[in-house]
Amino acid sequence: EYEGDRNAEGERHGFGKARLPNGDTYEGEYEHGLRSGRGTYRFRNGALYTGDYLQNKKHGKGVFFYPDGSKYAGDWVHDQRQGYGEYLYANGDTYTGEWADNKRHGQGTYVYKDTGSKYVGTWVNGIQEGPAELIHLNHRFMGRFLNGKPLGRGKFIFDIGCEQHGEYIQPVQEKEEEEEDEPPLPVEPKWKASEITRLTPWSPHDEEPAPGEG
Repeated sequence: EYEGDRNAEGERHGFGKARLPNGDTYEGEYEHGLRSGRGTYRFRNGALYTGDYLQNKKHGKGVFFYPDGSKYAGDWVHDQRQGYGEYLYANGDTYTGEWADNKRHGQGTYVYKDTGSKYVGTWVNGIQEGPAELIHLNHRFMGRFLNGKPLGRGKFIFDIGCEQHGEYIQPVQEKEEEEEDEPPLPVEPKWKASEITRLTPWSPHDEEPAPGEG
């Protein structure tokens, strides 16, 4: 069912309201029979999108409210979350940053609601990967991540004014004779501390000593 403007060819064109066969509804702008321009689309399952459309696809700026209570506000390209946007998850966590192909990808900040901790850094295909800072209430970690875990050189910085340098090392799996059928449990990288120093400037790109220290 459709009520609204049409062009000379009889296509939906201009502003209109439509109810789709599956029970979804759309109210907004059309061009040549397709949703294009600003509009609001209500899904039968309770989800809702309000924002820009281009030829029936979410494209431009828009806000999507998901049935589980989560919400994305930001850029869309061809129906995908792509560009810059903020996602509020159902558990209260938030991610603000870059997206590609519906996934967190690029630079972004993820805040864990339960602990107040923050991951500020790089993402690849939805996973924490690359240089980053993990900020907790009274200390933070600076280093690199791979597959969502810290790996390699980094340092912990404590609010009391000192740093612990070291590296995260991936332990070698120990084989046990009897339980060959069981899949190996994932092994967490282990922190190996090397030294404690006063606060030093640090960037993931240079491991130079600070001026006046060498």
